[in-house]
Amino acid sequence: MASPRRFRQEHGLRDAGVVLLHGIAGRSLMLRPLEKRLQRAGFATLNLDYESRKKPLEELAEDIHPAISDFAHSLDGPIHFVTHSMGGLLARVTIAHHRPRRLGRVVMLGTPNGGSELADRLQNVGLYRAYFGPAGLQLVTTKSAALASLPPADYEIGVIAGSRFLDPISGLFLLPWPNDGRVSVESCKLAEMTDYTVIKASHMGLLVHPTSVRQTIAFLRDGQFEPVRPLLRDAIAEIGRRAAS
Repeated sequence: MASPRRFRQEHGLRDAGVVLLHGIAGRSLMLRPLEKRLQRAGFATLNLDYESRKKPLEELAEDIHPAISDFAHSLDGPIHFVTHSMGGLLARVTIAHHRPRRLGRVVMLGTPNGGSELADRLQNVGLYRAYFGPAGLQLVTTKSAALASLPPADYEIGVIAGSRFLDPISGLFLLPWPNDGRVSVESCKLAEMTDYTVIKASHMGLLVHPTSVRQTIAFLRDGQFEPVRPLLRDAIAEIGRRAAS
């Protein structure tokens, strides 16, 4: 069963809410720093725990649906989703099966929309199958029935990919470059995405990187990411050019 961290609302109904979905083998606690920033930005939040290693995506979608439905009824505005890793795939399945009436926007952080090359390599390893369970086998690059049957997304999706890795073996030898150590930038992309951006962060670092947080809030508010800020040296060079002219 999905277990929600309590609804984060301070003054009755809010104009907009955000459902947060962690990745496989994750916990809602991992998304808590991002959740706090969303609350400060004015969003009500529902940060869900679900049995990510025990059931396939289609069953997990049924588990989290009641909590999301109750959350939606507590609000008077749109319901957005902010997801990490496999949580983005779960959001897609959930929306296909139980679309909220006031569906807003979806932000995907490091979601393997095109599948994971790591899962391809490990899918026949007993330890991987035992630990990550049915959903782990749905992360391969050959789409499972649950993902292959999804209709094209007709809602706004913002994709945030990471381009830094902590594990040199997977980052350098097992995944196409650039990648975040778990998912390649190319795999994060989705044909129907509204906008995407790449951040210099690892897979887990995407949850706390200041740019990632800022871009998440920007997309929820405006439906697009902020333009990439120039590097400091580029800014300094521009100041020098102006001073010399």
